Amino acid sequence: MKKFINRYLIAAAILFSANSVNAQQKIGHLDSQAIFTSMPEARAVATTLESLQKTKQAEIEKLQSGYTLKYNAAVAKNKTLNEANKETVGKELQAMGTELDAIKRSIDEATQNAQQVLGAKQGELMTPLQTKFITAVKAVAKEKGIAYVFDSNSQQSANNMLAWESGIDLTAAVKVKLGIPAGAVPAKKS
Repeated sequence: MKKFINRYLIAAAILFSANSVNAQQKIGHLDSQAIFTSMPEARAVATTLESLQKTKQAEIEKLQSGYTLKYNAAVAKNKTLNEANKETVGKELQAMGTELDAIKRSIDEATQNAQQVLGAKQGELMTPLQTKFITAVKAVAKEKGIAYVFDSNSQQSANNMLAWESGIDLTAAVKVKLGIPAGAVPAKKS
């Protein structure tokens, strides 16, 4: 019985000490969206991506314009179809149909390629920003003795904190660490 009581007291002491250590850990939160939109580099990335998107869109619109012209020509040619020229016009319409299919495929390929290029460029440009952001968050957390930092911007992911009673808001401190002026205006959302 004495061993049981000793084990119980030791277990209780371990549990109590573990709880007191956990109670001492600080928790912080920040708004990653507010920080990212205030970063000058994020504005440059947004401008670059917007420019690339406009270029790719112009290429696709050019292909679509060519498709529309060919389609209208095929419709006009179809109106000239009669018994006398049925064979000749039929072959021309068949060739136009094949050409229209090829143009349609090239439009689809250009659209898919544009999405891949934009995605790759976004990854290329955002990775250094994300690394810089995470480095700043870790530095601020270490300076303030914070064990956990949550993102209060719940639009990012389902595993972020949705509500909190207390904790330290690190948004301003991370902005300062990143060299963002206090009154920095967030970049426009596109």
